[in-house]
Amino acid sequence: MHPSRHRLILLAATTAATVVAGTLGTVVASAAAVGCRVDYQITNQWQGGFGANVTVTNLGDPVNGWTLTWSYAAGQQVTQAWNATVTQSGAQITARNVDHNVAIVTNGSAAFGFNGSWTGSNPVPSSFALNGTTCTGAPPTDEPTTPPPTTPPPTTPPPAAGVVQMEDLDRGLVSVRSGSGNLVSWRLLGTETSGVAFNLYRGSTRVNASPITGATNYLDSGAAAGSAYTVRAVVGGAEQAASAPALQFGAGYLDVPLQVPAGGSTPSGESYSYSASDASVGDLNGDGSYEIVLKWEPSNAKDNSQSGYTGNVYVDAYTLTGTRLWRIDLGRNIRAGAHYTQFQVYDYDGDGRAEVAMKTADGTRSGTGQLIGSSSADYRNSSGYVLSGPEYLTMFNGQTGAVASTVTYDPPRGTVSSWGDSYGNRVDRFLAGTAYLDGQRPSLIMARGYYTRAVIAAWDFRDGTLRKRWTFDSNSSGNGAAAGQGNHQLSVADVDADGRQEIVYGAATIDDNGRLLHSTGNGHGDALHVGDLDPGRAGLEVFKVDEDGSKPSSYFADARTGQVLWSTPASGDNGRGVSADIWAGSPGAESWSSAVAGLANTRGQNVGRKPSSANFLAWWDGDPVRELLDGTKIDKYGTGGETRLLDGSGVASNNGTKSTPALSGDILGDWREEVVWRTTDSRALRIYSTPTPTSTRIYTLMHDPQYRVAIAWQNTAYNQPPHPGFFIGNGMGTPPTPDIHLR
Repeated sequence: MHPSRHRLILLAATTAATVVAGTLGTVVASAAAVGCRVDYQITNQWQGGFGANVTVTNLGDPVNGWTLTWSYAAGQQVTQAWNATVTQSGAQITARNVDHNVAIVTNGSAAFGFNGSWTGSNPVPSSFALNGTTCTGAPPTDEPTTPPPTTPPPTTPPPAAGVVQMEDLDRGLVSVRSGSGNLVSWRLLGTETSGVAFNLYRGSTRVNASPITGATNYLDSGAAAGSAYTVRAVVGGAEQAASAPALQFGAGYLDVPLQVPAGGSTPSGESYSYSASDASVGDLNGDGSYEIVLKWEPSNAKDNSQSGYTGNVYVDAYTLTGTRLWRIDLGRNIRAGAHYTQFQVYDYDGDGRAEVAMKTADGTRSGTGQLIGSSSADYRNSSGYVLSGPEYLTMFNGQTGAVASTVTYDPPRGTVSSWGDSYGNRVDRFLAGTAYLDGQRPSLIMARGYYTRAVIAAWDFRDGTLRKRWTFDSNSSGNGAAAGQGNHQLSVADVDADGRQEIVYGAATIDDNGRLLHSTGNGHGDALHVGDLDPGRAGLEVFKVDEDGSKPSSYFADARTGQVLWSTPASGDNGRGVSADIWAGSPGAESWSSAVAGLANTRGQNVGRKPSSANFLAWWDGDPVRELLDGTKIDKYGTGGETRLLDGSGVASNNGTKSTPALSGDILGDWREEVVWRTTDSRALRIYSTPTPTSTRIYTLMHDPQYRVAIAWQNTAYNQPPHPGFFIGNGMGTPPTPDIHLR
């Protein structure tokens, strides 16, 4: 067991640190430099180890390349660093800049962090030197030789209250058969977290004796299967208008009929057929309910490492009653496979109706039959790869499937071999997402590359036109620490709590302004999770698994700084990893992965048996502890084994051994999550919703900005489950009121 943090911080501070009771202290070096100041902060400490953040502020002339030195008085050793290259010789520590923080302007700062070890005591260094000059915290006596700029750099103002644009959803009322009754549940909107109650009606009969003020569900015991329900909000004692009728889940699920595309054959004579694949949701027509956008994958879809022709990729839109709204044919010049077509569904222009965005090419036909580029162009080479010809990015009208705006795809492929191989594997590794980069309206994120070069472009869709906001390129000066750090998926979260979201691109994080925020340097991996995984510490955390056998097999890090809080030893390619509160026996999230034994708590300690799956998650039963979703089943974790809660009937999972659903998220009913699988014949999408009552009242997770954009990026490459921007789990507090307005 670790000693208390407060006791350890007092030990560390005995010589130089300033400590506020119960908090971590920031120490300003008192003997430091003409022209510089150093803030050295011990951020966490455990028996034998500690973490620290260091910020150096340049009060003198601008520097291009810096070295910070200090000495330890008690034998401390630096073990791992980020955002600086740190070496040690005896007691002397030398920290040098990395690419992205090489320059420090006058009054500018550079920050880095590290983990270290200590024995007995951990006093803070008494002095620091920047480029050989002792930092005193005072400006130089002479004027800088390079005057500061006369025009301050542009800044993005913090968002005003209620400015985050979110969907104006209806109640999403569902009735799920539960034993001899019906569990009826509905959405609590993010704009009505307090002061609203509900009355539930079966036909014209109110079933609740007094207005429902708790969780937004009701078990109507003894009610007939197929009973019709509506719900009415009660505000200030006044009953509001009735909702739309409940969707009926008579057997625990709802089938959405699909129209399977006809198969075909490739130029080499190989026949192929189609299966329903990844899905997303959006309010395409502005009626307050979700429609489903679905990708059809041919049976000869390929991983980028595999040669061969593939069939065309189709993308459909369906209402929940099975009406097909449109079909987009991406054409022969878009190859099929998990890494090629990442589609985003979101209301980007704020008109109350969602758009659909994806990479297109010559021969793509919209949902209304519009042709993009040339219908006769065929850029497939003899190995089936598409390594030449124009590439486009298209925003489609979500209601009709018509082309709204088409631009040249950024980042372009350029020279194929510059991405790491010459045959077409690494050049066509695409990722996509949606992010509130200005804290107010969503932007489209399209990316290319992660094994070597990584390029990310942010787009705004306003007034019917796609316009580029910024492009981040790891090849650009200052961005080199992001090269080779991308995952097979990305995440989006406001990691620095400034109201604007960042792109967590594997081991690197890109700030909302398109600049590198930090990089752990731990490289590529197959899974990552971002959320308030440790509610006992401020901010968000990242749990990530790694593929590089020389790096930690998994690690748990501060999402704002990239500081690694704990890690597991290197063990080769660690292919899967999950982090969530799945067991009430330890506070916060538990983390586990394929290559590591046991179940880790928020401090990295083994607290018990590893779950039998390391794949997806779902909030399914009545408590706020999350369940295990794998293949076509949902299990509840227990210290002695799992308890089966759901076996999907007549359904299949997607993406081979990844065994992921078409979609999982809070798309209907109360805050708990639905799971969408394809039927085994792909003639329907089968939506399951929980039959279990809950006493926990939470607004719809689709009104939490981090969770909502996670549903948008869920289909990207190696699908991962969504996490909200606040903690849901055992002992959780009242969820924060979202700062949103509805469109």
